[in-house]
Formats: sequence, C-alpha cells, structure tokens
Amino acid sequence: MSQKPPPLPPFGVRDSGDAWVYGPNGTRYWGRFGAAGLLVWHPEAGVLLQHRIAWSHHGGTWGLPGGALKEGESAVDGALREANEEAGVEAALVRVLFTSVLDLGFWQYTTVVTEANTHFEPVIGDAESEALAWVAVDEVKKLQLHPGFAAAWPELRSRLR
Repeated sequence: MSQKPPPLPPFGVRDSGDAWVYGPNGTRYWGRFGAAGLLVWHPEAGVLLQHRIAWSHHGGTWGLPGGALKEGESAVDGALREANEEAGVEAALVRVLFTSVLDLGFWQYTTVVTEANTHFEPVIGDAESEALAWVAVDEVKKLQLHPGFAAAWPELRSRLR
C-alpha cells in the first residue's frame, strides 16, 4: 500500500471550479462547473473504488475517484484528470465505454464509465482517499456507498455488460 500524502486543508480552494453550488432547497454540490467521476471496470478485478477521507463531503463512504470540473473542461477530461490525481489511473490504461449524466438543471455530475485495458494497482495520489480498492461487482452494494453513487450504481451496473 502506498504512503498517504499529508492532508490538505479541507476547504482550501485550488481552482476556480473548486466551490460549492447550492440547490434551490439549500443542498450543496461540489464543483462550480459541475463534477465528474471515473468508474473503472475490469472484467476480473471488478470496479475501482475510493474510500473517501473523513473530512470530505460524505466522508467515510465508498465512491468513484472524481471531483470538480475546471472551467471549459469536458466531463471525460475532468474525470480522467481527477482519477489520475487521486488514484494514479493513467488515461492510456482505460477505454471509455459510456457516460451517464445526472442533470439537476443548475448542476451536473457525469459518471464516465471505462474498461481497464489491464489490471493495475491504484496509487493514492492526494489527501482525499482513505483507501483505494478493486471491488467485485457483486460486492459493491455491500459497502457503505456515497449516496450519489449508491443511487446511480444499479443503472451503471446493468450497463457494464
């Protein structure tokens, strides 16, 4: 297992897209320009999941590497960038299968679903991960999932094959 980097301040703004967006009912969503996550699937290993660090939004849950999009960045590019930063997923290791978009009108989250070309070991690359793990597709629902990922998982799973 890789050594964890020192934690970042939980509310340190690093990019113009790193900000909360508030919905009509006050619910907050991360990413001024929306957000995206990368679902990496490998036929034998399962899916790559991130155990979110306690201080993060919905900390302690399992979800996808991902985060806020930068201004003008596509969801695919943003998901690939975030997954590389957080889990060491290089774009050359995956092939995009499809995207799934949650569009709330004022904010969007895009799940970019990929297939890994080869099995690889993920590497924690920033302070947002408690752990990274390949999880068998049938075992995913047994974990404490990030609420957004939990809601999306049944549909995403049905589209994997």
